[in-house]
Amino acid sequence: MTDEEYMSRAVELAKKAAALGEVPVGAVVVKKSTGEIVGEGYNLRESGKSPLAHAEIIAINEASKTLGGWRLIDCEMFVTLEPCPMCCGAIINSRIERVVFGAYDKKAGSCESVIELFELPYNHKPQITGGVMQKECADILSDFFKTLRSK
Repeated sequence: MTDEEYMSRAVELAKKAAALGEVPVGAVVVKKSTGEIVGEGYNLRESGKSPLAHAEIIAINEASKTLGGWRLIDCEMFVTLEPCPMCCGAIINSRIERVVFGAYDKKAGSCESVIELFELPYNHKPQITGGVMQKECADILSDFFKTLRSK
């Protein structure tokens, strides 16, 4: 599958979050060698009443359970919004090899927008590809917040 096909699945998950009244962010973790999606997640902070319930954290947790370990070697993450500092930390700690994100986050994006966290001297540096399906990913967020403001 292509980056766009995996990102399309992340977009579907973001739409599930929006339907629940959650900020629409979706994430998938893919085992590169097989192309299999091993973890999925979408934001559940409001319904889960947890600041930790970001799409990326949920997807990483599911992938770890699927693969039977905390090291997600040979894995990539596709996420609709540039990860925040917490999620970047989880990506580093889980050893995900590549992060592909859609929309840039000028307020909390920690891959490129606010800070380049993966460029700091940590023990792991994933590759980054930003802007995949950027317009579609950004539009989902914009539409969600427009609707929220109108209420």
